[in-house]
Amino acid sequence: MTPGARVQAAIELIEAIGGTDAPADGIVERFVRARRYMGSKDRRSVTGRVYGILRRYGRLSWWLAEYAVTSRALVLADLALHPDEREADFDALFSGLGHAPEALDEEEQALAARLSGQTFYHSDMPDWVVLEYPDWLDGPLKSAFGEAHTQEMTALNSPAPLDLRVNIVRTDVNGARKVLADEQIKTETTQYSPIAIRVRDRINLRGSRAFREGLIEVQDEGSQIISALCGAQPGMSVVDYCAGAGGKTLALAAMMAGEGIEVDTLWACDTQEKFLGRLSKRTARAGVEGIQQHVLAEKDDVWIAENKGFADVVLVDAPCSGMGTWRRNPGAKWQMSAERLDESVARQAEILENAASLVRPGGRMVYATCSLLREENEDRIETFLAAHPEFAPIPVSDIWTKCLDSPCPSTGTYLRLSPATTGTDGFFAAVLTRLD
Repeated sequence: MTPGARVQAAIELIEAIGGTDAPADGIVERFVRARRYMGSKDRRSVTGRVYGILRRYGRLSWWLAEYAVTSRALVLADLALHPDEREADFDALFSGLGHAPEALDEEEQALAARLSGQTFYHSDMPDWVVLEYPDWLDGPLKSAFGEAHTQEMTALNSPAPLDLRVNIVRTDVNGARKVLADEQIKTETTQYSPIAIRVRDRINLRGSRAFREGLIEVQDEGSQIISALCGAQPGMSVVDYCAGAGGKTLALAAMMAGEGIEVDTLWACDTQEKFLGRLSKRTARAGVEGIQQHVLAEKDDVWIAENKGFADVVLVDAPCSGMGTWRRNPGAKWQMSAERLDESVARQAEILENAASLVRPGGRMVYATCSLLREENEDRIETFLAAHPEFAPIPVSDIWTKCLDSPCPSTGTYLRLSPATTGTDGFFAAVLTRLD
């Protein structure tokens, strides 16, 4: 691809990401897969520019305050402001020839000239622009992080590593690392999860033998920790209440499988049948059988009514704003709104009510989100506990020592993980026990 064609591809990809609420990584993968003519250097150039623009969207939009913030304008501004593009030939990149984007009009030429010599940063930018998040989140984020606000937000805007969970049904950490090393894939162990390994370089993981044979699953170390805190064991009755595509379900299944592969006391529940359908495809590769599935009704679910108080463990990985995953999907932050957050909070409260009814006396409920906002985390649990004296929190450090052979990063009642403090995605977890 010519330099101009790469610029045009970046414009098209930014447009595709901005036109949907779907995660950026999936859109990027489908975009590249549909263009087989793109070589490895082309892919790195285009996706690198696109992810860079998503991580600089706030600052780029600030510079474009007097212009329409289109995908084309964003790419043009990024080229003009980027220190590595000082000598960019805009007439050649925007020539309209071949697969290059159309030539710049007068307004765009003026914009490029205005931005020439500037940098991504300007002293007049407010905190929310410099640190790359929507202005309406300024108060909630500063409340959540306090003095660590700048450090935390900077880390949330950095690229994420690729973490893998070793499938202990099929192998162990050393075995998985050896198979990956045989394919020249370099890995390292992580700080907290004993079955997590981190890939050092970007690779085509799905084409690897380790992935094909079900030795590994892509799962952030923080997500693995949430699964471990459930303390699931063979013979327990366990419910993954918001299973989605089943990443944590598979982690729980591996913990419960023991010496065999049959897990008949694990339920994966979700309101979206299509998500559970993906889980069915993953279980065969993972080497576990017998996971029960239930599609939850939006209201008055009969299965819940018939199974009150039966579960030893209920995991509530609640749908949330997802800000803990901004490293992986930096465009998602700009799709958030105060109204969506309110809807999320209301949904979480409803889910907690329903899921709690499944927990037996003496059983455990683990409430988790991939959010770092108090509104979706501490506030939700404290509101729930005030209305449900039959539940009590267990300090996470007490649970940690029984579930994980590593130092607990939290000394409080609840668990908070973040890129800045633990090198993981952002997660919150509260462990509650039913007293009667």
